[in-house]
Amino acid sequence: MPRKKIALIGGGQIGGVLAQLIAQKELGDVVLFDIVEDLPQGKCLDIAEASRVDLFDNSIKGTNDYKDIEGSDIVIITAGLPRKPGMSRDDLLVTNAKIMQTVAENVKQYAPNSTVIVVSNPLDAMVTLCQKITGFPTNKVIGQAGVLDSSRFSTFIAWELGVSVKDINALVLGGHGDTMVPLIRYANVNGIPVMELLERKYNDKTKAKEVMDAMVNRTKMAGGEIVKLLKTGSAFYSPASSSIAMVKAILFDEKRVLPTCAYLNGEFGINGYYVGVPAVLGANGAEKILELTLNDEEKAMMDNSVKAVKELVADMERLGF
Repeated sequence: MPRKKIALIGGGQIGGVLAQLIAQKELGDVVLFDIVEDLPQGKCLDIAEASRVDLFDNSIKGTNDYKDIEGSDIVIITAGLPRKPGMSRDDLLVTNAKIMQTVAENVKQYAPNSTVIVVSNPLDAMVTLCQKITGFPTNKVIGQAGVLDSSRFSTFIAWELGVSVKDINALVLGGHGDTMVPLIRYANVNGIPVMELLERKYNDKTKAKEVMDAMVNRTKMAGGEIVKLLKTGSAFYSPASSSIAMVKAILFDEKRVLPTCAYLNGEFGINGYYVGVPAVLGANGAEKILELTLNDEEKAMMDNSVKAVKELVADMERLGF
């Protein structure tokens, strides 16, 4: 049986780690594309030269030619520039939208049957634009954000409670930004509500709420925290690993329920927008949206997050995309 082909658009930090993880996990043959001459070739050569050590036989190729992504089963798009000092929100949106236009046109031409996972920021707008340009079915164009945000939330909870992160179940919905919605009420340790454990730990409901609020805030600002520490870049290990979870779910038809930036057709009362929600990921991409009951406070936060997504998309359209 021939290996699946996975194209990575963008040879930066996330793209490089993705190529390494896909090779090491033998998920498929890798094509790493970037417009910078020799960059993807160099990264792929470096990874390939570790194949004897890491015991993988996958083909791994760097390229500056979009034609090499032809026939890809999955395309992961990380291409785009980070926001720089003095750059306005509109400047970033215009810059990355222009990049996405070119990328999406080439994906449409060379990988028309692929499932596309967008990682580029601003995420909700870039997923929307990618689907618009490719014209692919909405279930075949999705965004990675919620897996990462939920993993961050879970990590902070595990550290606070002193338990294995493997036993934390936590969900973050909504847009990928300051308005994301970590669902406190649903967070649990193998079924035990996290708030119940925090209240027992501190024997004080007020203190437990303060600790949880701090973890929620840290989750929302987690990307910025890493940027501040790195000083010259942004997170790349955790976004790459989060994308791999989605790739595996699709390639192996796992039916994993993962928080995904997916297109909504009335679910959660939202129509015609890409928003982070629990989705069943399988061979057909985002195969089903799983709705859950939100209380008044959660619904208000979700509505606020969706409002931010709508404003972002409206800004993109205002700027001509």
